[in-house]
Amino acid sequence: MAETIQDGIALYRSGNYTDALTVFLSLPVPDMHSDEEDAAGFELAYYIGLSYARLERYDEAVLYLEQVVTAGSVPDRVNQCRFVLAVIYGITGRSRLADFELQQLLETDYKKSEVHAALAYVQWNNKKTSKTVEHYEKALEINPNSPTALNGLGYVLACIGKDLTRALSLCKRALDMHPESAACLDSLGWVYYKLGLLGEAQTYITRAKERGRGNPEIEAHYNSIFNTAAAADA
Repeated sequence: MAETIQDGIALYRSGNYTDALTVFLSLPVPDMHSDEEDAAGFELAYYIGLSYARLERYDEAVLYLEQVVTAGSVPDRVNQCRFVLAVIYGITGRSRLADFELQQLLETDYKKSEVHAALAYVQWNNKKTSKTVEHYEKALEINPNSPTALNGLGYVLACIGKDLTRALSLCKRALDMHPESAACLDSLGWVYYKLGLLGEAQTYITRAKERGRGNPEIEAHYNSIFNTAAAADA
């Protein structure tokens, strides 16, 4: 029996992105000669793009997600694809494209807290510290319990050596929400390091390294913390 897009969607929703993508790519592409075929093509591009993104095949994901954004026929899905595109652009170092997509989203009501947090990440990569803090603060105004914004702002404050007491509180709250997050463990370890509390810093950065194996930023923090501790003990 021939597989349908619904079969692929079921696989996608169960987290089986590889098999879902195989199903989607096996389906015939509609000719787009009618509204019904146009909608089917939009749906297929949407799920193919999301599947590629989940599999971290970003170049292929962008091709399909941009088709959805260009078609613009279902606003909620267009906004979702814009956000995924922004994340991909941020990950792959295309910060100007990420900023463009996120600025477009700010004109809508789509996940404004998450959009501001994503904009903060882009601005941080562009070394625009004040803009970074501004966007994280806005994200927390909208959603005071956003773990991404709590952890992000705490980490940035630690990096710039500003209001470390608040940074500690923010990062602790984020870690309480996601106790196994390598990013949250790393941020809290870095705050303790900046406070000069090397024992606590070593504890959290060690846990971060265990959970975020191969992450270059965590490795750099780990080395800084343990080198400083070794020098202090010498």
